[in-house]
Amino acid sequence: MLSKFELHQPFRFKEAWIKFLLMGVLLLGGIRFGLGLLAGRRSSDTEFLTQPVEQKTVPILITANGTVNPVRSINLSPKAAGVVQTLLVEEGDRVETGQVIALMDNADLQGDLTQMQGQLIQQQANLQRLVVGERPENIANAEAALAEAEANLQELRNGNRAEDIAQAQARLQQSQATLQQRETTWARYQELYQAGAISQEELEQKQTDRDVARAQVKEAEEALTLQTAGTRSEQLSQAEARVEQQRQTVAALIAGNRVEDIDQAEGQVKAAQGSLQSIETKIRDTQIMAPFDGVISQIYAEIGSFVSPSISGSGGIDSSSSSILMLSSSRNQVWVNLPESQIADVELGQSVLFQADAFPGESFRGEVEHIATQASVSQNVTSFEVKGSIEQQAAEQLKIGMNVEAQFEIGSLDQALLVPNAAVVRRVEGEGVYVLSDERTPTFQPIETGITAGSQTEVISGLNGDEQVLISPPAETEQRSGFNFPPAP
Repeated sequence: MLSKFELHQPFRFKEAWIKFLLMGVLLLGGIRFGLGLLAGRRSSDTEFLTQPVEQKTVPILITANGTVNPVRSINLSPKAAGVVQTLLVEEGDRVETGQVIALMDNADLQGDLTQMQGQLIQQQANLQRLVVGERPENIANAEAALAEAEANLQELRNGNRAEDIAQAQARLQQSQATLQQRETTWARYQELYQAGAISQEELEQKQTDRDVARAQVKEAEEALTLQTAGTRSEQLSQAEARVEQQRQTVAALIAGNRVEDIDQAEGQVKAAQGSLQSIETKIRDTQIMAPFDGVISQIYAEIGSFVSPSISGSGGIDSSSSSILMLSSSRNQVWVNLPESQIADVELGQSVLFQADAFPGESFRGEVEHIATQASVSQNVTSFEVKGSIEQQAAEQLKIGMNVEAQFEIGSLDQALLVPNAAVVRRVEGEGVYVLSDERTPTFQPIETGITAGSQTEVISGLNGDEQVLISPPAETEQRSGFNFPPAP
């Protein structure tokens, strides 16, 4: 016999299944209702993310990134290798054109300078002597010597005088008488010597006196012969040669120095002046002077450093050994590179707007000062360098090396239709925007776009100007899925 519990078991199982089915239906319905509410809320939120199409005049800008650079910047080096003796500036100092900012050691050049100065003085004195000529007393002395030579020549030409011959004869007769007396004395002394009355020395002394007398007689005879014969031809020729030589000396002193001698002396003076100027230039070159007004932007060398200038004038690793310091102009510029497709829209004097990363929200104005005449190619991109001035107020804030954005205004769009950049949707069939219809339903509207001006895009065609466009267009791939209730058992 079945118990009571066993009799009611099938019924209780069927009742439980029905309850379970009802609970599932209620749960699925709640989920679907919640999803619908969520979708409705999303649709409601999207309705407010719209913006009306604007119609206004906007400038057409070319934007390019660039840096702040000085108008002029050079590394200053000595012309010759040497040791830095003095530094007269520090980094950040402002200097003027011609101001001495460093001195090189020039001790060896000072010695050369003294030597060249002495040589110049010597050459100038020599030139002055040649130009002025001989002093009067020198000419007088030369003329007196000429007169003496002429008198001597005339005397030789006239021959010996009678009184001179008579004197020569008298001297001969006197010497002959002396010789005769001494020969008599010597003969007597020989007898005394043989008798033993005198010594050998006394006899020899008398013999010597006799020999001297003989020599004097011979000399007097020769002198008388010369006086009687007159002047010899060779003596006369020598006297004439001395007279001619002295005449030329007097004439040269009176006429002064030759033109070629003066020219040669002038050449020597100029050569000495050139050598002196060369040394003075080298000494001046040891003074490193500022070639233009500017600011000392960097110092490479210290006092005592040996600097050997190189060909390169740019800074770098070797600047410390090839340059003393870097001088930059007081005025800065902004340098940017524009592609060749945009360079035709930029001209000299055109207004430029600068924005620097270091000063967010601030703008600085300037104008185009330079456009490169030759393009540069980097990574297969052809561009032209454009330099823009910086107004005085901005120059005090924008430092060398700062990154800036330059905006060149090349025109304007009059009464253009503009939509936010975020509203433009790109599809396979073209660009377009989602327009909110009267039923508040997003509808895709194809458009033709023009330029982009900041955060807005120009609409050439496709809109009338009174539409509301969606800022956040719906995703093209979004699909809403439904739920089906399971069938009743």
